[in-house]
Amino acid sequence: MFTKVLIADDLGSINKGVFTTLKNLGIECIDQVQYCDDAILKMKVAIKANAPYNLVITDLSFKTDHRKQKIASGEVLSKVLKKEYPEVKVIVYSIEDRVQKVRTLVKDYQVDAFVCKGRRGLEELADAIAMVFENKKYLSPQVIQAASKKTILEIEDYDIELLKQLASGKLQDEISVYFKKKNIAPSSLSAIEKRIALLRTHFKAKNVTHLVALTKDLGLI
Repeated sequence: MFTKVLIADDLGSINKGVFTTLKNLGIECIDQVQYCDDAILKMKVAIKANAPYNLVITDLSFKTDHRKQKIASGEVLSKVLKKEYPEVKVIVYSIEDRVQKVRTLVKDYQVDAFVCKGRRGLEELADAIAMVFENKKYLSPQVIQAASKKTILEIEDYDIELLKQLASGKLQDEISVYFKKKNIAPSSLSAIEKRIALLRTHFKAKNVTHLVALTKDLGLI
C-alpha cells in the first residue's frame, strides 16, 4: 500500500473524511494542504528530502481568497503533477462529474483515478486507492456510464469548439469568420452548417438552442 500521501482540498470537513479513509487503509504518513501552490511546494520539499509522496488526492475546485495563487485549480494541479512528477499517482476526488472534464483529466492529463464525491464517495475512494496502487485506473460508476455513451465518444475537439461558439451566441457566419482567424478547419459557412445539422441529428435536437442545452447537460461544454 502507499506509504506517503498528500491531500489537496480547501474544505477541512472533506479532508477529515479522506484522512480517515487513508488511515483505515493502513497509511500512516498523510499530509494535507488547502492550496494547490502548497501542494507543489510540498512535493518539491519531499523529493529534496528523499521522501517523495506516492499519491496525491486532489479536489478540482478551490475557492479564491486574499492569497494569490499560481495554480488555482485541481485540474491545473493534476496536469502539472503528471507532467513534472510522472511517477506519482494522482486521484481526483470531486463533486464535478462533467464528462468532458473527466475525459480531459484521464485522457490528456493521465490522472490515475476520478472519484465522484457523494454518498458512496469515500467507499469508492478506498476502492480507487487500492486499484491505483496496483497500477490500475479507476472511475466512479456514474462517470463510466456517461463516458461510455456513444454520443460522447464520437465528439471531436472541432465539435466542442463549434458548440462553445454557438453557446456564446455567435451566428454561423460569425463562427466561420472566427474559425478562419484561428485556422480551425473546416471553416467555410457550408461546412459549419452541415456539421451543425449532423450534430442536431446525432443528439436529436429540435434546433440550435436545444442542441446547446443538450450538450451542456452532457457536460461537453
